[in-house]
Amino acid sequence: MNVLTLQQQVRDYAISIGIDKIGFTSAAPFIDLKRLLKQQQELGYQSGFEEADITKRTEPTLLLEQAQSIIAIAVAYPSKMVDAPQGKKGERRGIFCRASWGIDYHTAMRERLALLEQFILEKVPTAKLRSMVDTGELSDRAVAERAGIGWSGKNTNIITPEFGSYVYLAEMITNIPFESDEAIGDQCEDCRLCLDVCPTGALIQGGQLNAQRCIAFLTQTKGDLPDEFRTHLGNRIYGCDTCQTVCPKNKRKHNLIHEELFPDPEIAKPLLKPLLTISNKDFKQQFGHISGAWRGKKPLQRNAIYALAHFKEEEAIPLLEEVMTTDERPVIKGAAAWAIGKINGEQSKAILQRALIDEQDAYVIEEIHKGLLFTQ
Repeated sequence: MNVLTLQQQVRDYAISIGIDKIGFTSAAPFIDLKRLLKQQQELGYQSGFEEADITKRTEPTLLLEQAQSIIAIAVAYPSKMVDAPQGKKGERRGIFCRASWGIDYHTAMRERLALLEQFILEKVPTAKLRSMVDTGELSDRAVAERAGIGWSGKNTNIITPEFGSYVYLAEMITNIPFESDEAIGDQCEDCRLCLDVCPTGALIQGGQLNAQRCIAFLTQTKGDLPDEFRTHLGNRIYGCDTCQTVCPKNKRKHNLIHEELFPDPEIAKPLLKPLLTISNKDFKQQFGHISGAWRGKKPLQRNAIYALAHFKEEEAIPLLEEVMTTDERPVIKGAAAWAIGKINGEQSKAILQRALIDEQDAYVIEEIHKGLLFTQ
């Protein structure tokens, strides 16, 4: 079969199975990306979640023998929640970022990639294919940019003309020599809204991110959250959308297209207090199907505690005291102590002073003292 004919058939089939955009590029090395990644590594800007071997991230031929091209795909996800519940005193709510509103995007993308692989193999039984989503070696964004899916915005997200930056990305390396699509030129121009509003200054300059300061990364860490970032969390319990919500290119991009990606409002904006004592079983049952659950409940519980402090939720102090005195995890106990002080209710000082009498963990004791400083 003629490659161009096959390529068009692949495009048509991709749209029929719920892929919103597809592009093709060569399997040539990503030379500019290699330079950028080395710089990020030297500056300590990486998150640690990515593939450590820069060569694997930038040379597709190392990942698939005789690789000649890469198929990039994008699936749009919603940016608008219908009938979103409103938090109120006594019933404060947290928020998951939009990328975690529906079913886990790894599942959604892998299902589509599997169908696409099957389709290609039916047409070309000898084809070699290797697909990956997010956790693969290649940079989804670099592949998508070169394949014409969108351009790399100053917020480091791929921005598509059709769906804004609210798209999931994935790719498939193949030995089929598909014709490359043209890249889309930068359309951010002199806009720098995302840089100006980043809560923690994680966006160093257009297209460069210090992941160690990014709230989206920080909400996923399992350990202690440095003091300087705690008040910046707001009510975010997983991820951060600030650099996307302010982007002019995302205006009126609601993307209510795929039902499996629609948010369950009670999951996407959960009540905070029940999260603090949720069992592992209930957590898995309620949140296990979303990508925001991948690190387990501990980071989300810590973030929920800081969110209660953000709201100055005095009604939560008895529950926070219970967590501080009965939970066995120092990070959670310490977060509760800090939050009790930050809320600074009538009983906060006495509660923290009592806790000091029996507490043995040095970290928790330090957090109690931090909490007491708020009550002076």
